[in-house]
Amino acid sequence: MKFWKLGILAALLSGTAYGAPMPVVASFSILGDVAKQIGGNRVNVQNLVGANQDSHAYHMTSGDIKKIRAAKLVLLNGLGLEAADVQRAVKQSKVPYAEAAKGIQALKAEEGGHHHHDHDGHHHDHGEFDPHVWTDPVLMLTYAENVGNALIQADPEGKTYYRQRLTAYQNQLKKLHRDTQAAFDSVPAGKRKVLTGHDAFAYMAKRYQINFIAPQGVSSAAEPSAKQVASIIRQIKREGIKAVFAENIKDTRMINRIAKETGVRISGKLYSDALGKAPANSYIGMYTYNVRMLANAMK
Repeated sequence: MKFWKLGILAALLSGTAYGAPMPVVASFSILGDVAKQIGGNRVNVQNLVGANQDSHAYHMTSGDIKKIRAAKLVLLNGLGLEAADVQRAVKQSKVPYAEAAKGIQALKAEEGGHHHHDHDGHHHDHGEFDPHVWTDPVLMLTYAENVGNALIQADPEGKTYYRQRLTAYQNQLKKLHRDTQAAFDSVPAGKRKVLTGHDAFAYMAKRYQINFIAPQGVSSAAEPSAKQVASIIRQIKREGIKAVFAENIKDTRMINRIAKETGVRISGKLYSDALGKAPANSYIGMYTYNVRMLANAMK
């Protein structure tokens, strides 16, 4: 008898006493993880763009449209990360959706919104803003808040549960910021220079005063010219940049070529627009890993 009561209590506390978890679709893996951290047992999250996949090169499938239509809530990043076909499919599905980056002061995209052509000739226009807000954990407090509010709106019965989990998650994000600040403070200002594949780290650069150099623009689909690559090679030699990174979503040939011509060793791989395998299988794990790699390589 006693065990039976405990079981009911545990179910109530875990938030699953009310039947099946709510189906939620997130546009990409980092946002999906934030939804899982806040939604806990009350949600079942599916991502359109999975781990180690590039949002910039993603093309919608009929299976994805089915996923969206079966959801009770769709979460988008916003700021132009999602291509027009995704935005259109979400609006046509009539499923409630929310943008996690809403209300965040976005940085202007360096390229001023050029069209980027990927290899199949599709263009993905990122618009005028840089969508990579998740590279700043302070901005992620607002991002998480937006996700939490969207979950509460879609599932009001879970309000207390979501609020508690949101608060706990925001405390983890605050700690992540403090740890990141401490790690980068240990690197002399003059040495805070990094070369990466595409320009995904502008928010981190601004928050922690790091100079990121990227041969590609904000979209990983933009191919740099030979002239740009040559000027980056000169810059690495001139400024003695030691931290050179590939990314989990990118073809590494160009970075390899730059490393070879400058004699700089590639410091490893960073996770930019997608989660990966452990320890990078959660946003906080991914970020902590990136910070450790960056701080060690810059010193």
